[in-house]
Amino acid sequence: MASKHNRTGRTKGKGQFVPIPYPMAKSLAWRSLSGPAAKIFIELRARYNGRNNGDLSLSYGEAATLLHLGKTTVKRAYDELTEKGFIVKTSKGHWYGRKAATWATTDNVVDVPGAGIATNAWKSWFSPSKKTKAGTQTERKAP
Repeated sequence: MASKHNRTGRTKGKGQFVPIPYPMAKSLAWRSLSGPAAKIFIELRARYNGRNNGDLSLSYGEAATLLHLGKTTVKRAYDELTEKGFIVKTSKGHWYGRKAATWATTDNVVDVPGAGIATNAWKSWFSPSKKTKAGTQTERKAP
């Protein structure tokens, strides 16, 4: 069935979506994410509007409520996403003033002058258990 379009050529009724690029979805880093970490990433990525990467905020409390997770689980998920290169913290949160930390996803350019290109740091993450005898790390190829 063909999509319907309005006068300007835009598709009607489809709404926004959260893209997870195919190379990311097939990566060892993505496949090794825990369920809570994947949920946090999708929620953060859904807050990206095309101009605010680096200013994405999702507090531990808000994430716990929205995603039905414990705050400790949320913290572990953020740590996992950072360690595997999916997100970076751009500013620290403050308890006083109730300000959440802000984040950037590494699959997009950080939207501040001079920030450069997207790092895609998740591409260089390797599982610590996948070491060869020479001490180098390898990624298993998908069939």
